[in-house]
Amino acid sequence: MNLSDYVKKRNGVSLGDTNSLRNMMIRSLGAGKFSKFWQYWNPIWSYYLGKYIYKPLKIIFPPALSLILTFTFCGFLHDSAIMLLRWNFELLLTPWFLLMGLCVVLSDFAKIDYSKFTWIIRASINILIISSCLFIAYQLRI
Repeated sequence: MNLSDYVKKRNGVSLGDTNSLRNMMIRSLGAGKFSKFWQYWNPIWSYYLGKYIYKPLKIIFPPALSLILTFTFCGFLHDSAIMLLRWNFELLLTPWFLLMGLCVVLSDFAKIDYSKFTWIIRASINILIISSCLFIAYQLRI
């Protein structure tokens, strides 16, 4: 699947469409599973992470570990950009993304599904998970 097809599948609109951001926000925040949140969030970035990080890792490691490592790598890329700008070594996003990857794997393993709730409840749950992971990562920051 190419990038354009992937974005259309995730956002429901073509790459570059004016409704792309709106659709991404509505679909991701309203997802009934935390893993579904990430299927809709930033489809361009996730396309390349999936193609160049997750799929090669999955050849070596089990899918769950590959997913956690992909999240961790993504966080490290974000941290690296900040470290380059600040000229200061500090990891906050790496542990944050690691924790979110763990939440994806564990919530899927536990079959946690809140899709029957209203959109606002689903969005609140997703924001709570993300915020909780950030809070914990902030407490653990290096």
